[in-house]
Amino acid sequence: MNNQRLRKIVIVGGGTAGWMAAAAISQALKNNYCPIELIESPEIGTVGVGEATIPPIIVFNHVLGLDENEFVRQTQATFKLGIEFKNWGRQGHTYFHPFGSYGADIDMVSFHHHWLRLRANGDTTSIDEYSMPIMAARAGKFIRPATDARNVLSKMSYAFHFDAGLYAAFLRNESMKRGVVRHEAKIVSVKQREDGFIEAVRLEDGREIEGDFFIDCSGFRGLLIEQALGAGYEDWSHWLPADRAYAVPCEKAGELTPYTRSTAHAGGWQWRIPLQHRTGNGIVYSSPHCSDEEAVRTLMSNLDGKPLAEPRKLSFVTGRRKKTWVKNCVALGLASGFLEPLESTSIHLIQTAIVKLLTLFPDRIPDEADVAEYNRLVQLEYERIRDFIILHYHATERDDSELWKYVRHMPIPDSLTHKIELFRSRGRVFRYDDELFAETSWVAVMMGQGIWPRNYDPLADVPSLEQLQKKLAAIRAVIQRGAQAIPTHSQFIDQHCKAAKLT
Repeated sequence: MNNQRLRKIVIVGGGTAGWMAAAAISQALKNNYCPIELIESPEIGTVGVGEATIPPIIVFNHVLGLDENEFVRQTQATFKLGIEFKNWGRQGHTYFHPFGSYGADIDMVSFHHHWLRLRANGDTTSIDEYSMPIMAARAGKFIRPATDARNVLSKMSYAFHFDAGLYAAFLRNESMKRGVVRHEAKIVSVKQREDGFIEAVRLEDGREIEGDFFIDCSGFRGLLIEQALGAGYEDWSHWLPADRAYAVPCEKAGELTPYTRSTAHAGGWQWRIPLQHRTGNGIVYSSPHCSDEEAVRTLMSNLDGKPLAEPRKLSFVTGRRKKTWVKNCVALGLASGFLEPLESTSIHLIQTAIVKLLTLFPDRIPDEADVAEYNRLVQLEYERIRDFIILHYHATERDDSELWKYVRHMPIPDSLTHKIELFRSRGRVFRYDDELFAETSWVAVMMGQGIWPRNYDPLADVPSLEQLQKKLAAIRAVIQRGAQAIPTHSQFIDQHCKAAKLT
């Protein structure tokens, strides 16, 4: 029984997806397991909307052996404690989706049930006051979490805002140190065997790059997975009708806020992502409900500082490839599907797809059971994240534009209906199939968007009301003191990881 080990892996496309794949696979395939070659065209730019991330990227960078402070410096990064949502549930309303937990579970009952009990008894304290990440973010503060579980700072979690182009360049340097060979060239055709497996890609200069396994990071066009292998595409635009975006950087202004901001407008929503050297901005919108001119006007009139470039347009169809592993090819990033960056999941989807690939790593003849399992897991992850994003649109009181009227009344997936009804009943949240978003995320967005439980977990009635009031008051006081004691976001960066000015 002998594996026919791969003789060469070829990655088609650079950018964030290509170089994340190259860095992770070259780290895993030590001892000269097989050559890895990456082809990127100088003519094709990266989309660059995925500049905000979520906490699992910390693990990815750690596995790659990256020094976090150096990574922050090299990518002009800042830290992120969550996302602020403005005008989503209703006009003029703001809520915060934090990284980290609310309070602390009491007698094995989730904290928010105890808070709901106090609320039912007349307490008007916001649940935000029991979140260390929210209180720190709103005060413009940041510190890395404490390792001692008894310390309130252990309840913090964080991610990054970074320049996606600089991140790709940073990983490219790391990958090439580990032996990844880079070709700067344009692919003009794909050569397939009689059984449909990809044999080689032909470059504009006439060279052919052969391989046993190919990773398609060619973006929306899906050069290998779609154009050559015909994987098919599942269109989700009936649930997520936004199909256009404009992105533009502007000069940074004021203090560096340690959170992403998402502001809902009549035809879509606008992101604001603060970096050390600039602020990233963009607007995602539905072209049947908003013209290009209106989108650009809204975007440009809501910038913090002077624009540093002309707005760049992006068109897309929300959805996923029906299969992201076909024969000897796996698609990553935009080649595998697209979910708008509302919850900063695009880079995470690349990361987890790479992990799944390494878990089900093939030889020269991929096993059909492995391929089917990979596709099943990717599908589940896309669908769970899809539901979470749909929730932001569907759970709204807004009816001030055609877009909001549509998403408010549209049919939604049964899987999301089940989540909402379960939460509306007694505030319960269950995770399925290792889904990304945990209880805190669902609680924050459900209640932030105006979905309130009719009741709370009966086990929250075990402590006496007086005991509960004292316990929650103590938690709130500790969080307030903790938020006051830590440095500002800018102070932390200046002390540990300030980037050099770009020239």
